[in-house]
Order: sequence, then C-alpha cells, then structure tokens
Amino acid sequence: MEAEVQDIVVRGAREHNLRNVSITLPRDRLICFTGVSGSGKSSFAFDTLYAEGQRRYIESLSAYARQFLGQLQKPDVDSISGLSPTISIQQKTGSWNPRSTVATITQIHDYLRVLFARIGTQHCTQCSQPITAQSREQIIAQILALRTNTQVLVLAPVVRGQKGEYRDLFEDMLKAGYVRARVNGQVVQLSDDPALERNRKHNIEIVIDRLAVSGKARNRLAEAVAAALQLGQGTLIVATKDQDILLSSKCACLKCNLSFEPPSPQMFSFNSPSGMCPGCDGLGETSTFDPELLVPDKTKSFLDLAIEPMRTRIGRWRRHTYEAVARHVGFDLATPWSRLSGQARDALLYGTGDEHLTFEWKWRGGIWRHGGTFAGVIAELEEKYRKAKAPTVRKFYEKYVRQTRCPVCRGARLNAQALAVRFGGSSLTEVEALPITQAIDFFESLDLTPTQIKIGEQVLREIINRLTFLRDVGLHYLTLDRSAPTLSGGESQRIRLASQIGSGLTGVLYVLDEPSIGLHDRDQRRLLDSLQRLRDLGNTVIVVEHDEQTMRAADMIVDFGPGPGVRGGHIVASGTLDEIAREKKSITAAYLTGKQEIEVPKKRRPVNRERTKRRNGILE
Repeated sequence: MEAEVQDIVVRGAREHNLRNVSITLPRDRLICFTGVSGSGKSSFAFDTLYAEGQRRYIESLSAYARQFLGQLQKPDVDSISGLSPTISIQQKTGSWNPRSTVATITQIHDYLRVLFARIGTQHCTQCSQPITAQSREQIIAQILALRTNTQVLVLAPVVRGQKGEYRDLFEDMLKAGYVRARVNGQVVQLSDDPALERNRKHNIEIVIDRLAVSGKARNRLAEAVAAALQLGQGTLIVATKDQDILLSSKCACLKCNLSFEPPSPQMFSFNSPSGMCPGCDGLGETSTFDPELLVPDKTKSFLDLAIEPMRTRIGRWRRHTYEAVARHVGFDLATPWSRLSGQARDALLYGTGDEHLTFEWKWRGGIWRHGGTFAGVIAELEEKYRKAKAPTVRKFYEKYVRQTRCPVCRGARLNAQALAVRFGGSSLTEVEALPITQAIDFFESLDLTPTQIKIGEQVLREIINRLTFLRDVGLHYLTLDRSAPTLSGGESQRIRLASQIGSGLTGVLYVLDEPSIGLHDRDQRRLLDSLQRLRDLGNTVIVVEHDEQTMRAADMIVDFGPGPGVRGGHIVASGTLDEIAREKKSITAAYLTGKQEIEVPKKRRPVNRERTKRRNGILE
C-alpha cells in the first residue's frame, strides 16, 4: 500500500495510438519520455497524465465554477492512481497580448513596480531635479498666485482609479460634515447617496470648500488646505473652470512650481491608466496613417484623389471645407501633390489646429459663411476606421496604416511622471532594457542606504532570484522588456519554467515538451540543473525529450516505440540508464551505450562554386 501512495500507477492507457500501456512512475523524480517521433510519448504525457490531472482538478471545484470551465473528457485509460496536481509547460508560443513582456510574464515587473514606488527617487518631469516636499505655506501661496476672484474648488482626493460602490465612504464623509464630492469629474450631493457601478474604476474627491481667490480669503483658504491635505493624505486638487491643479505636501518641484502625485505601484504599470503613456495607452507603438502610403501617385492633385483611401469623388460640401483650408494657407487644390509645399500638405493631412477658418457655401441665395476648425484628412480617415465594422473595410484602411514608435514616450510605455522616478540612477524602462546578465549585475552592485535596504531587501532578493532562474535556463541574452509575441516557442517554455521554479510549489507533477529546443550545448547543463532543482523541491518532473544529456541526467527513462504511428504505442524499455541498456529492443539504449552510432561520412560531396549564386546578398 505504501508503494501505491508513493508512485503514480497507470493501467490500460489507450489514448490515440497507445496500446494498453501500463506503468508505475516514481514520485519526486526527473523522468524522461523518449522514443521516435509518433511513438506515443506525447500522447501518454500530455493527453493522458496531464489531461486526467486537469479533469480531476475541475471536478473538485463547485458546480457554480464548473459551469464556466466546461466539462473535460476523461482520457481513454482504465485507471490512474497517485496523480498529483499537474502543470503543463508545452512547446508553444506564450501570450500574444502585445502588452505582455518577459518582465510581466515572470512577475519581475510587479516587484520592480513596488521597488521604484517605495525607494525610488522622484524627479521633476521638466527640469529633472529631485523633487522635495512642499510646505503648506508654499501651497497656499501658489493658490493665491491665481487671478484674483477666480472661483475654485478645494478638493481632497480619496479614491484614485479604484473599483467599488463606496457607499460607506459617502456615508462617513456625510457624517463628518462634508456636503459634496466630485465623482468622475461631476460634483454630486452626498445626501443623494450617489450610485456607482461596482466593476468600474472611479475617481472620488471630497469638496472641502468653494471660494474666490483673494487676499481677504487667506485664512479660509488656509483652513481648507489643511483639511484637504489631512483627508487626501498629503495631496489636494484646486479645480478652476479650466483646469485641475494638483498640489502635494510630499512631491513638488520648487523650481518649476509643479506638484506631483506620490509614487504608487500602479503608477509604474503600463496596463493601468495611472501609469500608461497617454499617447499610446501603454503599447509603446501607435498605428497611424502614413502619408507615403496615403499618396502613392504624387502626380495627382488633391481634387483628383491623390489621397487614395478617400476613394469617392469630393462633393460640394466637402469641397467647400477644403477650399477654406486652401485660402487660409495659400495654395490651389488643383496643384499636383508633388508641387505642394510642406505647409499645404500638412494642413490637408493633419489639419490647421485651433486656427479659426471661414467656410463659404455658395447657393442661389448668395454665400453663407460660417466658421470653425479643420482636423485634417487623417483624422477623418481614423474616424472611419474606428467606426468600420466589416472586416473587409477595416482591412482596406489597414493598407495605409503603419506601426510607429510612440512619439510621446518613445516606446517606453509609461507616462512622464513614472519615467522621472529613478532607482540606482536608472528609470524603470532603462532597467528593463538591460539583458538578464547585466540586470543581475545592476542589482547586485547597488549602493543603498540602510533605510533603502530595510525597505527593499526582500523585494530585491526576489528580483535577483527570478533573474538568476532566467539565466540558468539559458535566457541570459533576453531583455526584460522583450515583447511576448516576439519570443520563440522554446523561449516561452523556458520562461514559464523559470516562473515555476520561482513560485516554489511542491508536490506538483510538471510535464514539459522538449525544453532543450534552441539551446546551445553550453546552456543545456544550466537547464538540467533547473529541472533537478524543481525535482529537489519535491515535485515530479516528466520531460518529453530526445536530448542525450537530459536522458543521462534523468532518474528514469521511458522509451516508447518500437516505431511511429500504428507501429508504436508500446513501452519498449523503462528504468535507469543501466537498466534499459539491457533491453535489446530499445533503439535509444543502443545509441546511448554506443552499440549503434551515426557515422560521419568519410567523403564529403565536393562544392561546385560555379553553381553557387548570390541573391539579395545571401549565399545559396
């Protein structure tokens, strides 16, 4: 009975081409499944062991949870006992989400966000000088510097970008004597019990006072500022008719007279509105219509549809708009595109900004003049592209769109305030742009103060450990900001493997699919050390592999065969390397013991240099 508890016992596996396979696998061992391609090793590892483990896990959940996950089919097997919770790390590409990076997949980015928020040094976004605390008197003087009699609201921010209904908060503020609050930009009465959607993010500021800026109101303003700083935990907002002025007793640049919000982990997330770049929404790239693609034939004039995606003939209404632009800038719409000035092209494509134009509409009753602004043809095309529902229409416009680096953040993904926080002399994006080996050197060579060590010691240790795991699985050349869609299948698998090692789970059955693919021979030893470390934590590791080093390092080898497809599906040999060496039917054992080998040809085919051609700079 004790052996049954310690082992994984499979009886009668018939999934795909498996032929009633039965075997006992020891727990807490590194086991290598090998054999010719199509022999059934993946069917046994993934479609039998892993599939049954997932099915049992889902069946253990409540009926309510199972209705969202669906029902998994039981593998074609008589029985499996001693099965642990299973995790599959297959040879496939990871998340195709463009927001995912190596740092986010391995959770290193989360630790870095905490590190920069807690012990990073904030700098001014304009002059790059370190930010110092702003006194209450300086805040009052900054408000009094506004135009006299300017009507302002003194607000205390209490909720920033958080989900919830906040009924208790409104009730507590009402009991404290506050009457109004600004919720998502709208001033509401607290007595009306504002109803908020639970699953939406909200910004809530309590209205401390409403007053007109003047020297006579200094005492009243001082009381409002003191109350707002106390309720807003060192931050207040002065709202005028035209703008919101953020003032802080903690984060302010005295030289530029600017205040900033205190750093928080959300501020360093490009997936959060608090931290993402406003120009690209945290993607680092923007999709814009390219002028070179929009105008393929520059001999045409604007009226002859030089801008190709405009497609239809320009009618009278649209034409009178463009004619106003031409009169304002000073050019003729019938002029060929190649002869237009840069100012004329920019006006047509990107608009005239806030400049007021006079449009003239001619009709039988005379000329009707009206004023307005012109946003540009590209803005019109972008609106059509956003509204397009049909795939064919969207595909048509995408022919003229090009991915470019965001001009606001220059590909950094974060907003200016987040990029202005530095730790060890570098910003968060600069740290994540380092290769893994250089990132380890960066964190190990930091010169920190005793206070910084006390605050960030555990976070730094976790970051260095996870970076070391990535290096140990042969990914030392990757940078943390590497986008997930650009990773190969082998890289994605080894990143997930490093994440599992870092999680420290025990009692788990891991199933891996050829993790050595793409690895140089010198990095294979590091990968094996990582697999053995995962085993030593108290896990069972099953590797579907053809690599010789992996087979020799395994505690048990299971050789499937003897051939592919219908000629396979059997276990030819199983056990340690010495035990399977005695099996005459095992081709794998014959090659591992040197009984068989692939000889290097003694005579090579001569190179015919006359047939070697150079095409596009590449030798064939």
